[in-house]
Parts: sequence; C-alpha cells; structure tokens
Amino acid sequence: MNGVVPVKLNERINFRSTFIITGCLLAISGVAAEPVPAEPTSDLMTSVEWNRLDASVDRALAFLATTQMSDGSFQAPDLGQPGITSLCVMAFLARGHVPSEGRYGIQLERAIDFVLSQQQENGLLFSLPIGQIWQYGTPSHTGLYNHAIAGLMLSEVYGMTQHEQQTRIKQAIHLALALTREHQLRPKRNAGDRGGWRYLGAYTTLKSDADLSMSSWQLMFLRSARNAEFDVSKEWIDDAMGYVRRSFNPNLKSFLYCRLPPGDNTTRAIVGSGILSLSLGGEHQTEMAKAAGEWVLEHPFDDYNRVQSDQERYHYSVYYCSQGMFQLGGNYWARFYPPLMRVLLKNQLADGSWPAESHRDQMFGNTYTTSLVVLSLTPPYQLLPIYQR
Repeated sequence: MNGVVPVKLNERINFRSTFIITGCLLAISGVAAEPVPAEPTSDLMTSVEWNRLDASVDRALAFLATTQMSDGSFQAPDLGQPGITSLCVMAFLARGHVPSEGRYGIQLERAIDFVLSQQQENGLLFSLPIGQIWQYGTPSHTGLYNHAIAGLMLSEVYGMTQHEQQTRIKQAIHLALALTREHQLRPKRNAGDRGGWRYLGAYTTLKSDADLSMSSWQLMFLRSARNAEFDVSKEWIDDAMGYVRRSFNPNLKSFLYCRLPPGDNTTRAIVGSGILSLSLGGEHQTEMAKAAGEWVLEHPFDDYNRVQSDQERYHYSVYYCSQGMFQLGGNYWARFYPPLMRVLLKNQLADGSWPAESHRDQMFGNTYTTSLVVLSLTPPYQLLPIYQR
C-alpha cells in the first residue's frame, strides 16, 4: 500500500482533528467528517456561517449523487470524461466521504471503476481517439486535461480503496505517470516552454508548446502521486517548476497563460494556478506568490458567473484562486475566502447545484461547475492531501 494505512473510525472525528499518514488522507467511515479549519479560517466565520457552509456543501453533494450514470460516471459529455467524474469524486472526498463506506461509498467505488475503465494502453486516462492534428474542442484538446485530473484523483484516493481496486489503481497510476513524463519531455520549439505541457496532437496553429493551465494540472498529478509514494523523480517536479517561474510576468505582477505570443494573456484562473503551483513545488510565500495574491485580491469574484476577459471561465477561475489563496494563507486568505463563500452560497440553486459556465465550457454542464465549487469551498476542511498547507 505504499506506506498508506487506511484507518476506519466508527464515529465523527473531532472538529479540529486530522488524520494524515505520509501525506495521504486516512479513510474515514460512516458519515461525512467534520471540517477541520486551518488557521486562520476558523476565526474568519461565525458558527452560523460554518453551519451554512456545511449545509451548502452537503446539498451540493446530494445533487451530484443524482447525476451518476449507470456506468458509474457522473453526467458530462464524453469530451469531459473521465475528468469531470474525477472532480466529482474529489468533491466527495473533500467532505470526508470515502469509497465503500457510508452514504456515498458504493457510488464512489463505481465512479473510480469508471475512471479506470477509460485508460488506453499507452497510459492515457481518456478513452476517445486522438487526431494527429490538434483542434480546439476535440479530444486532442481535452484529452490531456482529463488525464491529469483523473490521475490526480486516483493518487488522492489510492490509500482509501479496497485491495482489488487499489491494485488496479496502482497499475493505472504507473502507466499514467509514464505518459505524463513523456509529454513533459516532448520537444519544445522555444526553450522557455521546457518543463511544461500543452495538448495532444501536432500544434500546427499554436506558437507555444506549453501553457500554465494544463501544466498546473499535470504538476498536481505528479505532486499527489509523489505524496502517495509513487516513483516521481524530483527532476520531473523541478522541470515543471522552472516553467511555472518563467510564466510569471513581473511587469504585470501576474502569471501568463502562455509565454508566446507575448502580451497580457492572463486570467484569474491562470494567476490562481500559478500561486498553487508554486506551493506544490515547495515555494511558499515567495515575492512572486505574494504579488500574484495581491493581483487576485484586485480581481474579486463578487459578480457571480461573469468573466473579466474573453478567455476566462468563472467557476474554473474560482477553483484555482481558492486553492492558491488558501496556500498563501494569512491575510490573503482572510481577505479572499469569506466574500467568495458568501457569493457562492447566495447563488446556489434550489437543487443544490450551481449554474453551468456563462462563457465558454457551457457544454460541460452544472455537474462540472458544482464539483468545482465544492472544491473551492472546502479547502478549510483540510481533508484532501494535495490541497493541505
């Protein structure tokens, strides 16, 4: 089990207790775990607000449970699978639900089986055929995103699963890591893109061979797998971190989506992903991270489901900024999280979901956005290892 020892508890854990071994979440049986607020979050909200947050997350998970299909997947178009199913699984994990135990245990087990079923022989965690030439909105565009998100989920859930499923997860992660590294080493036309990732197929119409959105997901996968004691060389992480640092623009005090073509091609999601990536690489509280944190605070999310540029997605940006700002902590988190939480809770629909993206990615629906919002609201619970401080 790679040093990960699942522990089963028959009662709710204490509000301020946490059970982590070798950086991986211990399995907690029965009902959802109480949130474990990380300082200073516990002092940012009243008990009434904490109760509202808990109720909101629980309603969202109840909604997600209704969207599971007969094959174990959560509702999404094929282009978004198995990534969206993996985001849904992580949303449940973030509230303390685990496979094979409690209210959602069987559903999570089935969802993991679905994700495993999507892996191709070359290790790609995505079942659709990939064309030779990259095209926007095709499998060549979404395939590697799905791969990284699914790999991240499998690495997070690895120590919580039963023996037979865990054996299959172990094999899948080994294959997936090899493919991720292979694509990281893909020849780059520009030296500044080395260490990063982009899409599948040949980029005949693109100038950059790496982007920070894709690269951050791959880095999360590598970091999570390394936490679970899979063989992830420090060199792989260092290569990725070199690309992350080169993506920072000191004049704009923010991160860029792509280094080429030059110019301001940043969004809130990209800045959040840059902050998170620095933290995953062990670069906490750097001047670069703090400058990006100030940029995020200057671009709040108070206008719900509205974007600030043509390239932006609202809920996707919320997810990355919440994770990144939590890693910064302190005054950054104190100024960021309570207003965001109130906006998100105010705009939750009666069925527990949040609306689909208003601009770009509408086709992925509200199962996708709801899972992102749950992951954005739950960093204070500190139950997913990859997002712990």
